[in-house]
Amino acid sequence: MKERKRPAKNQRGKVLPISMDAGFFFERAVSSLDRYRYDKALKYFRKAVEYEPSNPVNHCNMAGILSEMGDYAASNEVLQTVLEEIDPSMTECYFYMANNYANMDMFEAAEEALIRYLEEDEQGQFLSEAEEMIDLLQYELDRPTKLKSIKSRHGVYEHDQARALLEEGKFAQAVKMLEELVQTRPDFLAARNNLALGYYYLGLFRKAVETVEEVLVQDPGNLHGLCNLAIFYQYAGNREALEELAGRLENIVPFHQEHVFKLATTMGILGRHEAAFGHFQRLMRGSETNLDASLYHYAAVAAYHTGQKEEAEKLWKAAKRMDPSSSVPGYYLNILSQEREHPEADPVPVNYQYLLPFEEQMKRWEASEEGIPAEMKENPLIRSSFFWALRHGDHKTKLQVIQAMGLIADQEVEEALQAFLLEPDEDAYLKEMALFVLRNLGVNQPLPVRSGATTTLVDPSRVSTQLPVWRSEWQAVVDLALERMKPSFDLQQQHDMETLWAEFLTRLYPDTPTVSHLEGWAAALEYLTAKMHGQSVTYEQVAQKYNISASTARRYVQRVDEVCGVKEKLADIFPSVQ
Repeated sequence: MKERKRPAKNQRGKVLPISMDAGFFFERAVSSLDRYRYDKALKYFRKAVEYEPSNPVNHCNMAGILSEMGDYAASNEVLQTVLEEIDPSMTECYFYMANNYANMDMFEAAEEALIRYLEEDEQGQFLSEAEEMIDLLQYELDRPTKLKSIKSRHGVYEHDQARALLEEGKFAQAVKMLEELVQTRPDFLAARNNLALGYYYLGLFRKAVETVEEVLVQDPGNLHGLCNLAIFYQYAGNREALEELAGRLENIVPFHQEHVFKLATTMGILGRHEAAFGHFQRLMRGSETNLDASLYHYAAVAAYHTGQKEEAEKLWKAAKRMDPSSSVPGYYLNILSQEREHPEADPVPVNYQYLLPFEEQMKRWEASEEGIPAEMKENPLIRSSFFWALRHGDHKTKLQVIQAMGLIADQEVEEALQAFLLEPDEDAYLKEMALFVLRNLGVNQPLPVRSGATTTLVDPSRVSTQLPVWRSEWQAVVDLALERMKPSFDLQQQHDMETLWAEFLTRLYPDTPTVSHLEGWAAALEYLTAKMHGQSVTYEQVAQKYNISASTARRYVQRVDEVCGVKEKLADIFPSVQ
């Protein structure tokens, strides 16, 4: 039997000292968390805060536990204390607070906290989570968030916003945002490329070229910049430079789908349809884009221009199946059908833009009794064609566009028309029409109008005349005529009525007649305006409209016609008209 050893009487066990500091309680708290003992974890985190009250991490840990336990309000109180009293630079606290507010269904407060996080945080630690929360808040609030910038992305967010504005056709707003962005980020080439496009869509061709050249100075191989410059060369008719650049582009085989699409559409616009068709075929084989109806339209146009009309028909039919609400595929299928029936007829233009040709849009608008369709108001390609035509179209097209803009009636339209008034070489009649439209849009402050080297301030609320005065009773005649004419006369006709009245008064001034019978004068103006525009009208019809007798209407018509010679002018133009 072995002998058992007895410990010495004076031998003591070893005791390890415990350091009761913040670190100790932090470790205890983490251990409790691992066992899902949130109550104990909270207790230990509170002790850690007591030992190190100036350490913001301890406070944030305590706020996190409170949030896990569902006490979101208490959690936010702690986070607010961190931001106000301990460390204002801990911007992630705003993100935590936004989460807490969202869990309490306080979505307005959540949005405010989230915006502060995104606009003040430089690191972007929770950027992806914050962007997901933006989607949630937009859904819950049923509106876009009020976010203006994301500090951690250094202009990327602003660029995305500007690009979205371009896609919505809000070109002036996009240009303003992009101009500010390239001022602060001169090396942001994507923003500079989009700025060039914005200028181009607004018809500011020289500025568009200068901007894309700035891109290519920094990056001579920038594909978007090269493609944009090629399109600008084509517009300017710079054939030599275009041929050299288009030859370079034909030898490029991009890898990224975005670059393939950019190159494909560019080659199509440049008339290099075989190259365009090859790139579009590559895209249609891609899994991400093969369900896009517009892509099939682009490929159909390229096939059409390379003589593959059966292939084009097949592609347009596919586009029609994918996008039955669009009138574009059907329009071009109808063109193919007409070509088969009448091969001797002049060819109809077939364009890459996934919208009806501008002339067809205007024709449908003029034939519509419901005014300008919503698609024309909102479609960015249509809007860009309006802005472009306002600067570069012929007289007739510009007149149509000014009228159409009056029906679109938004801030961009006002800015475009006001800029049009400052073009020194534009036709005076078109500027009068622009002023008339601006008045109809509610613009009543004096506007600068440039003619040659002279700029004058013009009040759009007044009828344009050379008269030294404009009496209230004269304006009352115009107002009454406009009120009765608006349902059945377009803006140009309404403007011509005003011009006729101003001409009548100007020729007689200062011996103008007493204007007391407003209805008689207004009826005469409507009658003669209708005649000027080839509309069928009788004295009885206008008399009934203005609640006067036919003989009264005839008397006032004769009075205006004696001075202005409307019927005589019409007889010179249309000899058969009596």
